[in-house]
Amino acid sequence: MQPEIEMFGSRRIASAPGIEEARHALSRAFLPVDFPSARASTTVGLTLNAVMAGRITCGFMRFRDAVRIDTAEAENYHIDIPTTGRATMQAALMSPVHATSQTAGVFMPGRPVTLDFSSRFSLLSVMVPRDVARLELEDLLGRPADRPLEFASDLDMRGAGGHTIMHALRLIDRAAAQKSAALAHPLAAQRLEQMLLHSLLFGQPHNYSAALAAPAPDAGARPVSKAAELLRADPGRPWTVAEVAAAVSTSVRSLQDAFRTSLDTTPMAYLRGIRLEKVHDELSAAEPGTVTVTEVAARWGFLHLGRFAAAYSRAYGERPSATLRR
Repeated sequence: MQPEIEMFGSRRIASAPGIEEARHALSRAFLPVDFPSARASTTVGLTLNAVMAGRITCGFMRFRDAVRIDTAEAENYHIDIPTTGRATMQAALMSPVHATSQTAGVFMPGRPVTLDFSSRFSLLSVMVPRDVARLELEDLLGRPADRPLEFASDLDMRGAGGHTIMHALRLIDRAAAQKSAALAHPLAAQRLEQMLLHSLLFGQPHNYSAALAAPAPDAGARPVSKAAELLRADPGRPWTVAEVAAAVSTSVRSLQDAFRTSLDTTPMAYLRGIRLEKVHDELSAAEPGTVTVTEVAARWGFLHLGRFAAAYSRAYGERPSATLRR
C-alpha cells in the first residue's frame, strides 16, 4: 500500500464520522454531494482539510470506510488525485477513470460525477473556477476562446504535468503551514494560483493544447523595454503576465518570447529579481528584532524559503539572515 500524503493539515475544516456531517462539509467546501447507498446511521469517517490559493480551492480528504458519492452538476473544473486506495470516477456520458496514486481524474463544468471509493481512501482535490481557467487560457492565447475549455479526463501523475501539479500543491501546503500566513499576502497567493493554473493548462491535454504550442508573433524589443519600466516602477503590484502584456499592447506568449530573446529570462522571473532587490533593501534597513526573513520574503511573494535563500545568496554573496543581523 502506498504511503498516505496528508496535506493542508493546518487547515482542518471537518472531522465528520456520519453521513450528514460529511455531506454538509463536502458541499460547503466544494459542491453539493449525496451518498445514494447510505443510511442515516452509516459512518464514513471523513477527514477534510481545505485552503484557498488565490481563487482556487485545494483540499485533502480521507474516508475510513468504502463509500459512493454522487455530485451535483459541477460549476467548476475539478481535479481528484488519489493518495491511497483506489476509486472509479465517472462523469455523465464519459468513460470511467480508474483512479490510483498514478492516475487522477479531471472533470468538466456542467456534468455530475459518480465517485466509488475503496475503504481507507484519501485524495487531493482541486477546484478551479470556470471563469478563472477561461480568462487565463485567453490571456495565453491572446484571443477569446471560441468554445469551452475541455480537458482529457485521465491525468497521468507519473508524467511532467502530474509532477508539476504536485509540486504546486506541495508549495501551497508549505505556505498554508507557515506562521507568517504567507497565503494572506496577495503576491504569494497570486503566484501560487497562476503556478497551479499553468501546470494544468500546459501539463494536461485539452482542446486548446495545439493552439498554445503554436509559435507566437514576434513582439520586438520595444514592448520588453516598456514592460521592464512598468515592473520596476511598481514591483509591489500583484502583476500577472497578462496585465503586463496588455499594458504594452502585445500578447502573453509574444511578450514571454521577447523577454527570452532580449534578456534570457521571463517577465515574471524579471519581476522576481526586482522583488529580491526589495527584500535586500528591507533587510538592510530593518532594526534588529523588528522583522524576520520569512515575513519580508513572504510579503514580496517568496514562499519556498530554501530556494529564496539560495537565490539571495547568489545575488548578494551572503544569506538573508546575515544581511538582517547587520
